[in-house]
Amino acid sequence: MKKINVLISTFFGYGYLTKIPGTVTSLVTTVFIYIAYEYLGYTDLKFSIIFFTLLFFYSFYAVKDAESEFKNKDPRQIVIDEVLGQAMPLILLLYLSQTNQLNIQIEIYYVLSFVFFRFFDILKPFPVSYFDKNFKNYFGIIMDDIMAGLYSMLLIYLISLKF
Repeated sequence: MKKINVLISTFFGYGYLTKIPGTVTSLVTTVFIYIAYEYLGYTDLKFSIIFFTLLFFYSFYAVKDAESEFKNKDPRQIVIDEVLGQAMPLILLLYLSQTNQLNIQIEIYYVLSFVFFRFFDILKPFPVSYFDKNFKNYFGIIMDDIMAGLYSMLLIYLISLKF
């Protein structure tokens, strides 16, 4: 089971990239979801939310189990948190698209979602920094990216209202 948890925690090995594994994983997540939603026509919002929720809760177990495979408390190889945080504004895009609340080209929203998430994940404004600094374990690893995802969702929503 530990091998499966390491595989999921490293997002099928993307976490082992030597350069910017978090950014690459966020980009891969954005591209994957873009293709699924926009080209393959996968638009089941309920399933997306259920899948995200299951992955969110399972990730706590997977990361906790996989942490012991790495040397430090917040291993850069663990990138499932980037997948979760990046998916949040993208699921919001699916909802906004289905409710006709997007007025500019959809690809712009995808790019903004990626940029916003990486911005908040790297700069870590409060409460992102709170989880990053105060929980040096599986909980903090995941929750700081969830907070960055929430900030990204908020900005995407505000942009959808303005434009």
